[in-house]
Amino acid sequence: MAKRRVMIKLSGEALAGKSGVGIDPKTVKKIAQEIKAAYDLGLTEIGIVVGGGNIFRGKVANEMGIERSSADYMGMIGTILNALALQNSLEALGVDTRVMSSLNIAEVAEPYIRRKALSHLEKDRIVIFGGGTGNPYFSTDTTSALRAAELGASIVYMAKNGTDGVYDKDPQIYPDSIKYKVLTHQEVLQKELQVMDSTAAALCHDNNIDIYVFDMNQEGNIKRAILGEDIGTMINNKKE
Repeated sequence: MAKRRVMIKLSGEALAGKSGVGIDPKTVKKIAQEIKAAYDLGLTEIGIVVGGGNIFRGKVANEMGIERSSADYMGMIGTILNALALQNSLEALGVDTRVMSSLNIAEVAEPYIRRKALSHLEKDRIVIFGGGTGNPYFSTDTTSALRAAELGASIVYMAKNGTDGVYDKDPQIYPDSIKYKVLTHQEVLQKELQVMDSTAAALCHDNNIDIYVFDMNQEGNIKRAILGEDIGTMINNKKE
């Protein structure tokens, strides 16, 4: 049976643990174990895009008076740090892994080349994409949608840090908020639901890539999401 190709989007904050900043080794090891459990199912070829919010955030840049392009490049470098940390934890568990970077940093990561990435995936290696898109003004959400489109992934798993799906309003503020089980891409764009940024959402819509939003803080949830268990919100072009 042919394996599905999937993209997992991890927030940088998820690697920081309770502190919310920096890289917490125990947390990274736990996430690596979760990813390995999903990988060991043998059902998917896995790409991972990791954010950099635990290293550098736009709010800090504004307070420091850093120009937007420079701030974005600093954030991209942060994603490479996270990618390397995750790679080392996965390889310690015996999972063959490659880090590919959109920024040229050949001493520590392979440059992102689409055909090379496809080759790694076909050889059953987990590929972690660092450096964002390589351009300022684009988020790592957009990177996950772009890499999914380029590499033929059928779905982006949005592994959220403490949120178990998409709601009509912020569930942490409004106790009467309603969780969506299924949405269309069009509904996400029209209702301006904060699933991912609008560029990323439009990319998924135009390329017929599903999005599944779930809480990664629940042990075993990455594996459950890949198995298709009902633990989050599915977004696709044809509402079921």
